[in-house]
Amino acid sequence: MSTSDKPEVVERGAKDEKHEEDGKGGFLGTVKGFIQDIGEKIEEAVGFGKPTADVTTIHIPSINLEKADLVVDVLIKNPNPVPIPLIDINYLVESEGRKLVSGLIPDSGTIHAHGEETVKIPVTLIYDDIKDTYADIKPGSIIPYRVKVDLIVDVPVFGRLTLPLEKTGEIPIPYKPDIDLEKIQFERFSFEETVALLHLKLENKNDFDLDLNALDYEVWLGDVRIVDANLAKFAKLEKSGISSIDIPITFRPKDFGSALWDMIRGRGTSYSMKGHIDVDTPFGAMKLPISKEGGTTHLKKNNEDGGDDDDAED
Repeated sequence: MSTSDKPEVVERGAKDEKHEEDGKGGFLGTVKGFIQDIGEKIEEAVGFGKPTADVTTIHIPSINLEKADLVVDVLIKNPNPVPIPLIDINYLVESEGRKLVSGLIPDSGTIHAHGEETVKIPVTLIYDDIKDTYADIKPGSIIPYRVKVDLIVDVPVFGRLTLPLEKTGEIPIPYKPDIDLEKIQFERFSFEETVALLHLKLENKNDFDLDLNALDYEVWLGDVRIVDANLAKFAKLEKSGISSIDIPITFRPKDFGSALWDMIRGRGTSYSMKGHIDVDTPFGAMKLPISKEGGTTHLKKNNEDGGDDDDAED
């Protein structure tokens, strides 16, 4: 047999491996690349993308001595052709690294396809909780705060995403003003009808101005209530300052009997006063209580020449 008639000898294992590699680099590789390319083209054609969000503003719709209600407005934009669910909202309000309040709002709605929604997150700060936890936070002060929000959404292609947001601001810890009735000045003094002017001192113990708009009040001389009224009154109560305001009153001593009449003619009279003042502040409108118990005032009658009698003392 000549050398040309000898059969070709090929190792079986090597031949199988070669066919396998040809398969991977050939048909299987082509299929894999085709599927990946189709997926990318579908994603590109459909236009899936990550949503965006931003804290647009923080409102304080209600604030008083007990609590402050905040509303955090978050604008969410959905660029996708399908609605996306807003699964959870986690929020935290802190001041200088100290937690004031936190919470979770589950199942918070759906953001429409190619749309945007403003989601409102209500937050309530209870002042007693804050003051009990942090003794250095004093009534009347203004404290910085930081709101942190995590929005958890479920987006096709991307899956579950967390959108972290935050915004800073300031909030007050309100304190009620102190009130003193400096004196009662009588403009007209008779048993039938008495016209008088209450000279009040209001001390604003807050670190922010109060713009007085109105007040409601009751005044008691001894055990007898002589007036219960509402009054529109405009004055600026400067921060950490004392302001004087005058309130006119009219009452008829004879309606209260001879005891009140005898008391009014005396030199010194015990009094109490309570009510509320309506004020505007840099943080919104407030209705703050005013009260004074167990005070003593002097009742003064105008002289005929228009001047007052002796100066009064508290």
